[in-house]
Amino acid sequence: MSQPTLHDLYRPLGHNGPQVSPLGLGTVKLGRDQGVKYPNGFQIPDDEQARMLLKLARDLGINLIDTAPAYGRSEERLGPLLRGQRQDWVIVSKVGEEFSDGLSRHDFSAAHTRRSVERSLKRLETDYIDLVLVHSDGNDLAILDDSEVYPTLSALKREGKIGGFGFSGKTVEGGLKALEQGDCAMVTYNLNERHEKAVIDYAAAHGKAILVKKALASGHACLGPGVDPVRASFELLFERPGVASAIVGTINPLHLAHNVATVARVLREN
Repeated sequence: MSQPTLHDLYRPLGHNGPQVSPLGLGTVKLGRDQGVKYPNGFQIPDDEQARMLLKLARDLGINLIDTAPAYGRSEERLGPLLRGQRQDWVIVSKVGEEFSDGLSRHDFSAAHTRRSVERSLKRLETDYIDLVLVHSDGNDLAILDDSEVYPTLSALKREGKIGGFGFSGKTVEGGLKALEQGDCAMVTYNLNERHEKAVIDYAAAHGKAILVKKALASGHACLGPGVDPVRASFELLFERPGVASAIVGTINPLHLAHNVATVARVLREN
């Protein structure tokens, strides 16, 4: 029996966005192994392992890749790894959070936002990034009301350096406000945490995009015996019409193939 793929299951990333696979590949594990909240430790894959993982993702129909400056060396590794494949990928990156020496710091100023995007373009070896999200520190409304990050991203969009912009936040109020002016919200939504459902519903009603982070509760999803937590997680997500894609950051090829097969089954059966 052949491995199911996602090639015929793409959906729009918001009203005017590109077509994306319902499962996206998160790449924090390509660049950072400190200060990450996973149940098990892991080893950052070398270039050959990373190249094989990206090829497998592409062969399985994944075209959405998620990275960030705060993901250690993720962006600078992806540039060379994706050389010659730019047309095959929808790239999401972020601004606002930096990670060095084991610590995160945040800067939402206009100068830092512009400098961060220019650096991401250089690292990723591209002249545009499809979507840039604000990497919130949790003070969602203060960032949106009091900083220059959103107006600066709007200017970068007009300049053609980014295709769209949005917000990866932690509150319902922040997500709703972010979608009023932005193109996308990245929300946490899984079997354990559903409080941002209102943001997903708002996006569906207003033609905005939703990406889901921690879709599998960062590997923590556990249910009763005989219940596949991966399937139950994806069934929960994709019953919401506002969800464009779930970002899952696995570096295990078997997990990746299983996730793709499960999403394909869930979407074809419903």
